[in-house]
Amino acid sequence: MFCPFCSVQETKVIDSRLVSDGAQVRRRRECMQCKERFTTFEAAELVMPRVVKRDGSREPFHEEKLRAGLQRALEKRPVSTEQIEKCITRIKSTLRATGEREVESALVGNIIMDSLKELDKVAYVRFASVYRSFEDIREFGEEIAKLGDE
Repeated sequence: MFCPFCSVQETKVIDSRLVSDGAQVRRRRECMQCKERFTTFEAAELVMPRVVKRDGSREPFHEEKLRAGLQRALEKRPVSTEQIEKCITRIKSTLRATGEREVESALVGNIIMDSLKELDKVAYVRFASVYRSFEDIREFGEEIAKLGDE
């Protein structure tokens, strides 16, 4: 690690602690030459697959889009922020577990709907109505009937 004060590469770790619920490591370091101390944060870099849209275009996975869609579907529902974050983590883990560099947007949508079905059935129907572009009340009824069968 380069010292931010004198740019020497020789630094030593004085203290390490887990932060952010174990998602990061905080390290106190000291430069071997100028003796200045500084803090670094270390986190795993996990590569998400790119999303292939219906029109064939490709874009990086955007966690912000996922979060916004879930929050819209879960608006005014009795679901905590912690539950939403766990849901996002599960969805991202499922996508990474495919091992693919690119995934179809339809797969992403289905994974989201499966997660919402477990989390909150009303939010699931809300999301499905937009995702599947329901045209009339009959399609809503069919989706709700499917939920009753499970």
